[in-house]
Amino acid sequence: MMNTAITITTKTKRMSIDNPQPPQTIPTTMNLITNIQNWLRATPSFVGLLALSSLHSLESFASDQIPGAPQSKPILIQNAILHTVSDGTLVNHSVLIKDGKIAQILPVIPAEDGFEVIDAQGKHLYPGLFDSLSYMGLVEIDSINASVDNAETGSVNPNVRANAAFNPDSEAIPVARANGVLFSLISPTGGLVSGRSAVMQLDGWTWEDMTVRADAGMTAQWPRFGNAQARGRGGRGPRDAEPSQGETTDRLAPLYEIIRETSAYAKAKASDPNLNVDLRLEAMIPVIERKTPMMIVANSSKQIQTAVAFCQQQGLKMILFGGADAMQCAELLKEANVPVVLSAVYRLPVRRDAAYDSMYVLPGELHARGIRFSIASDGRFGSANVRNLPYHAAAACGFGLDPQTALRSITLAPAEIFGVADRIGSIQIGKDASVFLADGDILETATQVQKAWIQGRKVDLSSRHTDLYDKYKTKYEQLKK
Repeated sequence: MMNTAITITTKTKRMSIDNPQPPQTIPTTMNLITNIQNWLRATPSFVGLLALSSLHSLESFASDQIPGAPQSKPILIQNAILHTVSDGTLVNHSVLIKDGKIAQILPVIPAEDGFEVIDAQGKHLYPGLFDSLSYMGLVEIDSINASVDNAETGSVNPNVRANAAFNPDSEAIPVARANGVLFSLISPTGGLVSGRSAVMQLDGWTWEDMTVRADAGMTAQWPRFGNAQARGRGGRGPRDAEPSQGETTDRLAPLYEIIRETSAYAKAKASDPNLNVDLRLEAMIPVIERKTPMMIVANSSKQIQTAVAFCQQQGLKMILFGGADAMQCAELLKEANVPVVLSAVYRLPVRRDAAYDSMYVLPGELHARGIRFSIASDGRFGSANVRNLPYHAAAACGFGLDPQTALRSITLAPAEIFGVADRIGSIQIGKDASVFLADGDILETATQVQKAWIQGRKVDLSSRHTDLYDKYKTKYEQLKK
């Protein structure tokens, strides 16, 4: 009997877990909501009315923007300042977009009949910005539990798929797009093994349309040895105590166990194709085969050292997320070729004796030591503030990081780290035409994004922010009359 993944989706989706149960008939989303509404309306009680009100509030978590239509004719962008990222900056150049791909990059490209011609008039053309980790589409409003769906119960959940739980109608998506953020790694959290992260493009009708790479990494929350009460993801908290060998083994026992089980399962499956499917272990097979990296959330030096040692011992590829103490482990990270995803630049030092600018100088220090890195916008109100991604990179420019490398850290660097650099991250012939046109340097807060395309589809840059701006602008115009 085949095993199927069963997912019931509403406007706020539960994290999808592959469920090894027999196939079931499940009503469509709209029928499900309609049935619930009818039942609640027939319930003459305060509880029924309260539940009905809550259901309507869940339906309100949806943006009004319509995804872009497929490209129907070639688009020629002339006289632009091209920030290719991969090949420097090209002044007064033209770009031809055909069939959703970048077809030509030349100083002059003659327009032909049927072309849509855009005269950039010296404006800046960038590749879509890439946030290296966020909860966008999994969390709508942090303070409303019904809209928070970024974690599952249990400690070891490798079969969780973040992309299947992604809400394509999230109000946070248009807000991020309006500032040039066209891609994000969407990651689950919670437990020891949180699940599979996915690279998503921020325009499309469904999560399937928006998935660039489904299994970009297996996220793990590394224990804080000697300090059970410290915060894990944010990177603040007291210094870890020296972990004992017994403590290290005990905290990581479930991870050791599932890797052993996966190895045994893979061997048994190779010898017996009819073996019963275990979807938790199936999800771990690409990890032990080094096809999918382990993205380990760790900030302190003890966490980083034990995480690198574990991955080397088990033969796993590793990506470090957080990395507050990365410079204390710089030689280890460089020798092991472990890329670092800095969770944010706008964050406080991790200990009292650290310099006030220790987080601001970290990107420049990693670059100087030759350690691969990218910058994410993770932090307080994370999904709502993905729009601030370029300003995290800009802050590092004031503390030793050169602007070209800063731009690379939010475009091509994350694309390389998560295995999608053949499609996105830079302006190169043959890559997806996922670019945006801005009236200035995107690292400057005054810069406005004027046009954007994802795979050649024109993106709607309106958002809840612009809608409210237009609304209250009209109010004051009316008061003047």
